[in-house]
Amino acid sequence: MSVSGIPSSSFPAHAHPYDRIAVIGAGSWGTALATVARRAGREVTVWGRDAATMSALSEQRENPRYLPGVELPPGLKGTTDIAEALGSCRAVMIVTPSKTLRNVCRQMREHLPQDTPIAICAKGIEAKTGYLLTEVAAEELPGHPVGAISGPTFAKETVLGYPTAATVAFPFTYKNRLEPQDSPAARFAISLSSELFRPYISDDVVGVEIGGAVKNVIAIACGMMMGAGFAENTRAALIARGMDEMKTLAEVLGGRRETVTGLSGAGDLTLTCSSETSRNMSLGVQLGRGLDRSECFEGKNVVVEGEVNAISVIDLAARIGVSLPICESVHAVLHRDADLKQTFRDLWSRPIESEPKALEISLNHPFGQTTGPAE
Repeated sequence: MSVSGIPSSSFPAHAHPYDRIAVIGAGSWGTALATVARRAGREVTVWGRDAATMSALSEQRENPRYLPGVELPPGLKGTTDIAEALGSCRAVMIVTPSKTLRNVCRQMREHLPQDTPIAICAKGIEAKTGYLLTEVAAEELPGHPVGAISGPTFAKETVLGYPTAATVAFPFTYKNRLEPQDSPAARFAISLSSELFRPYISDDVVGVEIGGAVKNVIAIACGMMMGAGFAENTRAALIARGMDEMKTLAEVLGGRRETVTGLSGAGDLTLTCSSETSRNMSLGVQLGRGLDRSECFEGKNVVVEGEVNAISVIDLAARIGVSLPICESVHAVLHRDADLKQTFRDLWSRPIESEPKALEISLNHPFGQTTGPAE
């Protein structure tokens, strides 16, 4: 079976790729996705704000700011003119930080060809509104199909040509279900496919986006515990219970728990929680070792998506009445000056719960605060 019960045999052997793709955002992952599309044979134009970086991308086949020393494929074109990037494109991948997405979409609006599909390749939830990033783009760019691309992907490894897989998720209309090869998800997947990059197709945009947003926060938690001197038992527990938090939030918002066990959920979570190559994991490790936030990354102003996501994820969870204990612990340390070790002691001594949840058991932990009547 494949998309929502459609037998895989109903998928025709061929789908038509988007021949010209604009990549909006020239950071490490934007550069990696541009590389993926170019290796797959597409014409690719990358938009970024820094003229020197865009010139190096086009002429020296390098992104010296985000991927120094890594050779890019020939034929990539960089520009600081968003109208030039979008003017003749057939599809767009937006790869800007989550907090800038709404403003970037507004800049794109007057230059985007009609009906052009848009894939959001950033991960997060918009602060204050609680919108998923695809919802932000759909609000700012009405009339365009909007989906997401997400998965266990370190940018440098992708550019270096290590085999990589990701999920391409778009809503499926009735027509898409009858002719799935013409859906934006299928066409994006074909557009990016090569012997080095393998996409999978999904119609669960909510599940894919929640996985990408929450895993960053869980990775900070794993890093905090590793930095504080704990080891693999702790990390494995945080990954497993963190995935449950992802499933719970996705399901309440209309996504599927199954999606969270796939590439964009369990796959991405495992990768991000396993290596300090992840800025989220790295931040957690540094904080766990006792560094002040201002001292992390040698004092450099490094954007860590999970730090921002911790606020928006907890705000959203509070509004819809969902408990996310690990995310709440990270939020408390990052944004409420809570003591890191005490916060995680409190996390471990919460009332004992059941797996599966259907048992509906809750017991006071002997080392936690008593929440029920005294015996």
